[in-house]
Amino acid sequence: MDSLYILIPIAVVFCAVAIKLLLWAIDSGQYDDLDKEAWRILMDDEDAQPREGSDRD
Repeated sequence: MDSLYILIPIAVVFCAVAIKLLLWAIDSGQYDDLDKEAWRILMDDEDAQPREGSDRD
């Protein structure tokens, strides 16, 4: 029973920090465009120029 006096405040602090980090991530724009990275791998880089010195011939 004595351990609950330590574990409950630690759990409350942990939840508060997790919620604070989640709100920070939302406010800083981490979740603004979730589809861009998923579609980026499917797009061809037709405009991309080969680097000098690359041996792709």
